[in-house]
Amino acid sequence: MTITKERKTELIGEFRRSDGDTGSPEVQIALLTSRINALTEHLQGHKRDFACRRGLLMLVSRRRRLLDYLKKVDPQRYLDMLRRLDIRK
Repeated sequence: MTITKERKTELIGEFRRSDGDTGSPEVQIALLTSRINALTEHLQGHKRDFACRRGLLMLVSRRRRLLDYLKKVDPQRYLDMLRRLDIRK
């Protein structure tokens, strides 16, 4: 259910904006999306896991806030993130 260290490093390498970048909105959104996908898969098999559902909703709202920020700061980067992560909006 958690992200492996290798997967996290791979995501950071793919979405970073410069060397040493681990905290840009793009990287954070990519990491959150990976966690959201894993929790969604878990919930399909465990429908009554309400604690997990609550955590998933918190992650989705955090990602939504980051996407709103990115849209406000740079709309082109926002659209690029939606396309690269295949997030519908």
